[in-house]
Amino acid sequence: MHKESKKNMKILGISGSPRRGKTTELLVKEVLKAANCETEFISLAGKKIAPCNACLACVADNICKTNDDMAWLRDKLLTADAYVFGAPNYFSTLNSLTHCFLERLCQFRHRSGSALAGKFAAIVSVGGIEPEIPAKVIEAMLPYYQIKLVGTVTAQGAASCFTCGHGEHCSVGAVSILLGPGQKITEETIPDLSRQPEKIQEAQLLGKKIEACLLANTSGTLETV
Repeated sequence: MHKESKKNMKILGISGSPRRGKTTELLVKEVLKAANCETEFISLAGKKIAPCNACLACVADNICKTNDDMAWLRDKLLTADAYVFGAPNYFSTLNSLTHCFLERLCQFRHRSGSALAGKFAAIVSVGGIEPEIPAKVIEAMLPYYQIKLVGTVTAQGAASCFTCGHGEHCSVGAVSILLGPGQKITEETIPDLSRQPEKIQEAQLLGKKIEACLLANTSGTLETV
């Protein structure tokens, strides 16, 4: 029974970072890899996702009328049983691309809408400084959509200051803040997920936890997980 249930369970991983192949994306994939069920990964990098403009056109049928990439994401969100939402810290808050994406989930909640109710979510939260901040914002938004939080993993990512070409000489950039004034950028000083094995392990445990929640929900024993 469990084998068949696992086949039918699906976890959708979303990286809200505009930078492909970086810490947010890598850590979301670690969570997905650990879950023994169907998974899908989507990067929002390069996607066109406008903020919610409060037009209320979705009130009648719970379908957003803004014509952008959220249209094809809609079915993927509906058919998934759980999510892994990954996002970076930009300027001490959740980055705008991820925030726009989460705002647009509003289309599912009108007139006591429950299309996402009871689905599970894990959060991957990344930042060069204060990596926990995106998770706090996402966690505050999930109850609006009746999505259940399973857990969070945070990790340090490399701010774009490390690769902009001026990081070593910029007195107000992340390199100076993290390493101190006048420090050289080297392979060892650039934050990298491969040097955070404990975070990779946390992500894998989180993937197992989502799987356990889905199985318990299927068998009616969620309260014991």
